Amino acid sequence: LPAGIAGSVATLLHDAVMNPAEVVKQRLQMFNSPYSSVLGCVRTVHRTEGLGAFYRSYTTQLTMNVPFQAIHFITYELLQEHLNPQRLYNPGSHIVAGAVAGAVAAAATTPLDVVKTLLNTQENTALSSLNIRGHLSGMVNAFSTVYQLGGLPGFFKGVQARVIYQMPSTAIAWSVYEFFKYFLTKHTLEKRP
Repeated sequence: LPAGIAGSVATLLHDAVMNPAEVVKQRLQMFNSPYSSVLGCVRTVHRTEGLGAFYRSYTTQLTMNVPFQAIHFITYELLQEHLNPQRLYNPGSHIVAGAVAGAVAAAATTPLDVVKTLLNTQENTALSSLNIRGHLSGMVNAFSTVYQLGGLPGFFKGVQARVIYQMPSTAIAWSVYEFFKYFLTKHTLEKRP
């Protein structure tokens, strides 16, 4: 229970800081982005859309991170049961299990990532094609808009890129975590009389 509470609080704080950064990153990455710098983007978005623009997708981000982490950890643990049942330090099993866990979690949460991206970018082409004026807000409106624009396949746009991005990231994270767990445990045991 304490680990769950700590994880939840960490996610709330992490996303509170990272959500505005994600908004700026995604707007700079948009095709024909009107922004030429990070600071210029922050100033323009704040002036034209207000502070709330940086947090339009906060709820979606939290909604995505909780299942992502749950799927990620469960998949990793299940794979470790099969690949490394003795739970020894085994870099190969940590890398494979980490990569697969990241891939599964990324694929499963792609629809939420698509919705988050639409909320963050307020992509004019998409919104104007549906005659949406102003700014799109809320998960329900964003889900509806994605469905209107692309049907069910629209929720999985970019799934391959998301999986390819997450696989090395989670493989590296798990292998580093397992290495330090092994190293620190071994070092502590060697120091005991």
